[in-house]
Amino acid sequence: MIWLLRRLVVAPAMILLAVALWVLLPFWLIVAAALVPVLPGRWRLLRILWLLVVGATAESVLLVILFGWWVASGFGRRIRAPYWQGLHYDLVQGLTYVVFQESRRVLALRIETDGPDPHAHPGRPLIVASRHAGPGDSLILVHALMHWYDREPRVVLKDTLAWDPAVDVVMHRIPSRFVSSGGSRRPGKTFESQIADLARDLDENDAFVIFPEGGNFTPERRRRGIERLRRLGLERMARRAERMTHVLAPRPGGLLAALDAAPDADVVLVAHTGLDHMLTVRDVWRELPMDKVLTMRWWQVPRGDIPTQRDAQIEWLFGWWEQIDGWIAEHQPRDLARRRSRRTAEVG
Repeated sequence: MIWLLRRLVVAPAMILLAVALWVLLPFWLIVAAALVPVLPGRWRLLRILWLLVVGATAESVLLVILFGWWVASGFGRRIRAPYWQGLHYDLVQGLTYVVFQESRRVLALRIETDGPDPHAHPGRPLIVASRHAGPGDSLILVHALMHWYDREPRVVLKDTLAWDPAVDVVMHRIPSRFVSSGGSRRPGKTFESQIADLARDLDENDAFVIFPEGGNFTPERRRRGIERLRRLGLERMARRAERMTHVLAPRPGGLLAALDAAPDADVVLVAHTGLDHMLTVRDVWRELPMDKVLTMRWWQVPRGDIPTQRDAQIEWLFGWWEQIDGWIAEHQPRDLARRRSRRTAEVG
């Protein structure tokens, strides 16, 4: 019944919010402009207000179109047919482009990429394993795969994201999986079996996307991950995780299930830095406008270079995560120490 609540209450509420924002926009602009001299930073409140308007409008337009397509597809009977899935991918690609470009402009964010172009191996399905840290990194990754590399992502998401009405509807119509932190959301289905189901039958323009860390990096999650390894009796892995200071210890189950289900897929590993020091809403507010460079690094690993035995695959994954941790350490923003000092002074 929760899904019914999301579809019948949360989705219409989002549309009403967008309408209200546009109707009352002159009032909110006057209020935000009046508060500008009081608040630090450069037009922070106006930037947030405009991004809220853009985001709510994009969500509302998407929901209206999705409802129309649901009716046109025979009230959902044919909605998962290849034709309709292609339309949904095109729609998501278009709206993410608009939201991404406007967010980048308003936040003064620049993105640089490094590493092999995933176009270098055309006709190869990909499994994309990315670190998870900083605001909006999953949106940036999906945008990059769709717009820069012409891939159709199959994404593993946390079930809490289903409360976003547009994400809820569209991700239930294209290949994706919502999973909880405790494992499977589907009776009789383990986390690994859900991942395997999603990763099967990848074609030449598909990209299966997974975040092996299981969540955004925070010092507390890093500590809990190390303790979890010790509780499982994996002392050597715990010591390796302690030496990784910028990433969480990877949880191999999902990625290994995807490797088994997609034996022809190469693996692309993705690291990024530039926004990962923003751990809380307060951090994001303090940094607006960001004036940042987000650097993304891609490594493409041919399938023949990946071990076939499970224990060797776990060692392979940990080795790559150690390499990613080292790359992040070398590419931290030059002013990170100054920002951390400022944060400590403010807390003190």
